[in-house]
Amino acid sequence: MSGPKRTVSVAVVYDSGSRGHPVLGGRTRVLAEAVARGAEAVDGTVVKLVPVAEREDHWEALDEADAIVFGCPTYMGSGSAVLKAFMEETLRPRFLEQRWKDKLAAGFTNSAGMSGDKLLSLQQLAGFAAQHGMIWVTLGQLPGWQTSSGSAEDENRLASFLGLMSQSNADQGPDEAPPPSDRATAERFGRRIGEAAHRWARGRTFAAVAPS
Repeated sequence: MSGPKRTVSVAVVYDSGSRGHPVLGGRTRVLAEAVARGAEAVDGTVVKLVPVAEREDHWEALDEADAIVFGCPTYMGSGSAVLKAFMEETLRPRFLEQRWKDKLAAGFTNSAGMSGDKLLSLQQLAGFAAQHGMIWVTLGQLPGWQTSSGSAEDENRLASFLGLMSQSNADQGPDEAPPPSDRATAERFGRRIGEAAHRWARGRTFAAVAPS
């Protein structure tokens, strides 16, 4: 017989820049908030949103999280410089002590272009998680907008698999971009991460108490 359901924690650490255009800032934050809503919809899940610029106040929350989701804009075929600075700061002591080993990890990114080489950013995030010994959670959604009857209103319209890709028109702020289909994709992704965190936590608890 299974015991009471454990509360699990998901941290969403993200950068949401604007390349010097403040009116456009916040579009990646919109995705982070949608991922958080999806994870919170899973009973027993506590979510912490961590703007990467405020990371100094949240290292303990990241260390204690069952899953960490990393998000950033894609600039010039790479994750943003602010998020990369965060990644490098984890070298001491988190990487060297493998503090995040066996936590779940996932990632999302946003750019103005439909492609924008966003896959490179997701690979960068997945590689970072792998160096920490984390377990990567993929998007887990079939691609949309692949037929003549499909449209930009389809979820996963950019046909990503490794993580969440989103596109925001270069002349629209966070009140309009990313579009509803990308926000819905992000919310479903968050729910998948929350559910995976509960399954992973149950498995780790079982492994810890199972007789050898």
